[in-house]
Amino acid sequence: MKATVYKGNKTFSVIEKEIEQPAKGDVRIKVAYSGVCGTDVHIYHGMMDKRVEMPQTIGHEMSGVIDAVGEGVEGYEVGDKVVVRPLDDRKVKASDKGFNHICEELKFIGIDSPGSMQQYWNVPSFVLHKLKAETDLKLAALIEPLSVATHDVRRSGLVAGETAVVLGGGPIGLLVAMVAKDVGANVIISEVNEKRIAKAESMGLHAVNPMKVDLVEYVKEKTDNRRADVVFEVAGVQPALDIMCEVAGIRGRILMVAIHGEKKPVDLFKFFWKELSLIGARVYEKEDYEKSIELITANELPFEDMITDVQPLTKIQQVFENIDNNPDGMKVLMDCQQ
Repeated sequence: MKATVYKGNKTFSVIEKEIEQPAKGDVRIKVAYSGVCGTDVHIYHGMMDKRVEMPQTIGHEMSGVIDAVGEGVEGYEVGDKVVVRPLDDRKVKASDKGFNHICEELKFIGIDSPGSMQQYWNVPSFVLHKLKAETDLKLAALIEPLSVATHDVRRSGLVAGETAVVLGGGPIGLLVAMVAKDVGANVIISEVNEKRIAKAESMGLHAVNPMKVDLVEYVKEKTDNRRADVVFEVAGVQPALDIMCEVAGIRGRILMVAIHGEKKPVDLFKFFWKELSLIGARVYEKEDYEKSIELITANELPFEDMITDVQPLTKIQQVFENIDNNPDGMKVLMDCQQ
């Protein structure tokens, strides 16, 4: 079978390896599609070389079909369509308080252990979620990033009729906006990239450029001066941190989606003055995956528009090079059987 391996120095190789039988408690998946995540791009740039053991097969946004079932596995059969929730929480402790998705010794499959950018992939059965037979496997490869969005929206407590401002119109920002709109919220995306703004508008979402429009005044105008009930900070840049407290209304909730690897200044006075709440959100829980599966299977949101390219597994090096040269793209999928 074909598998890809990251070897460091912005280099991937495609290798041939033996198809392995699944161990006790594991299943073997014939991987259909594997999406390229922002984290994968960080790995490609060498930003996670201290964490990723090389050579390593990466990838965690995927869909596929069970090809073989190991001893002791119950509830899954050969031919089942599945996705993987790539969180290995087997070292959970009482001090984790039952929040297994953020447990202290959590291992992320596809980063800390081999991932999905290969033709066949052996994983523990406890990370599986079964799909309905009619689920489109190409769209199903979006379930993992969509689950980030469903988790974010659930954590925010957003309800119908509220106003949500999404700071950042990249792949996760658009998914957050779609889920927020599906909840019944009034959604405004703030994005500086004109091509991404056009993409959002083509998907039925409303986006503005804060370099051309005073975002705070714009939101005030749209909300009868109430400002935003919820702000999703997805951009991960200082200007977004500066504006999030301004655009949030009284008792607004700010949901921190972006990962900030370094300490950043934040206007804490605004939290006192308006009784704001800052809410952390990391990955997803089982119920977020089930909600995402429901949304993907129903396919009533413009998920197809999120997929901007599909390439064979054998072109993995070219795919990552192209992503570097095309920051306007949304979601690239690897066809893992080609």
